[in-house]
Amino acid sequence: MVIVGGGFTGLWTARSLLDLDADLRVLVVEAEHCGFGASGRNGGWCSALFPTSFSKLAAEHGGAAASAMREAMRNAVDEVGAAAVVDGIDCDFAKGGTLTLATNPAHLDRVRAHAEPDDEWLDASTARSRLDTPGLLGASFTPHCAAIHPGKLVEGLAAATERRGAVIVERSPVASIAPGVTTLRDGTRIRADAVVRATEGYTASLRGHRRDLVPLYSLMIATEPLSDDVWASIGLSNRETFTDGRRMIIYGQRTADGRIAFGGRGAPYHFGSRTSPGFDNDDRVFDRLESTLRAMFPQIGVAAITHRWGGALGVPRDWSASVGFDPVTRVGWAGGYVGDGVSTTNLAGRTLADLVLGRETPITELPWVGHRSRRWEPEPFRWLGVNAGRGLAEVADAIEARTKRPLG
Repeated sequence: MVIVGGGFTGLWTARSLLDLDADLRVLVVEAEHCGFGASGRNGGWCSALFPTSFSKLAAEHGGAAASAMREAMRNAVDEVGAAAVVDGIDCDFAKGGTLTLATNPAHLDRVRAHAEPDDEWLDASTARSRLDTPGLLGASFTPHCAAIHPGKLVEGLAAATERRGAVIVERSPVASIAPGVTTLRDGTRIRADAVVRATEGYTASLRGHRRDLVPLYSLMIATEPLSDDVWASIGLSNRETFTDGRRMIIYGQRTADGRIAFGGRGAPYHFGSRTSPGFDNDDRVFDRLESTLRAMFPQIGVAAITHRWGGALGVPRDWSASVGFDPVTRVGWAGGYVGDGVSTTNLAGRTLADLVLGRETPITELPWVGHRSRRWEPEPFRWLGVNAGRGLAEVADAIEARTKRPLG
């Protein structure tokens, strides 16, 4: 079979298939190199976050299905850690959980509303003992997240997949996928019994899929390694990941080598769902991230920002990730993780393996299996809508920062 895409989704799928049937012939075709996309560039949150809310899943599929999805996502965090141990991948896995901070009175109700029922609410004093940042009013804490080094994980996963017998072909961009046939941009046609599309933020480059997923850019910065004294003043002693209650998402972690890796949204969507290496760099966004980071952690003083990078993630029209396989056409897919894909891809890969091999298991019954999001609007409506939403989030955050009152 052929898997298009050498990121986490494609590699977990190949690994899972070969664990179930070592005699399968599995070819992974990647346009650049394994992990080139979001898999190798993300913020290193291996979390139980799923882009569709529990309440929405419950309303559409019932409470039992929503609970099963939540439990599967939590298990996926541990599955990634266990796989890293089995395959000897040193990806700096540390399951310290996530702190969601309320640093503005406008954030309090929002942070509480988004917390899971079994999340722990920390008052200001307790929260500050975990992470000290100006204006901290409280935080919710979930244990269901691990900090990782995504680059190390994807490189190790690729090597482990090859050891199982998969063939990985890089620098081979695909033009189109059809039942039984994958066509490369150079015209080469690869025939296989089954094909899986695992292209996430680059799905729009495939013929017939331009409006399936919008590629949104998320950018990141990292500091130089900080001293033990600085870390003692900041906290994050268990390498907790962190975010806060603003609308324009930010996210960060304490890396294994003592840096703060810090990222956020805010880069523009580009007309026609275009992706380009040049879009990975936006000085306006980088400068705003640095300003936000230094405001959150004045303890870092004049510590240098040594790394700046970014990449595209895939967003479906209804913000609902999905996985599926058509037993008639023998074409499968997974994606639309909206930035929460490190553990979700593991669940997707195991699910796709079961579906391809015709296995009925608890994970093939989860509510995201077979979900179809409606397509994004044609241009220019797509460009206008996505960028208007981004702009409104920025304005709302600015107003709440000034007034200390929630909007809406």
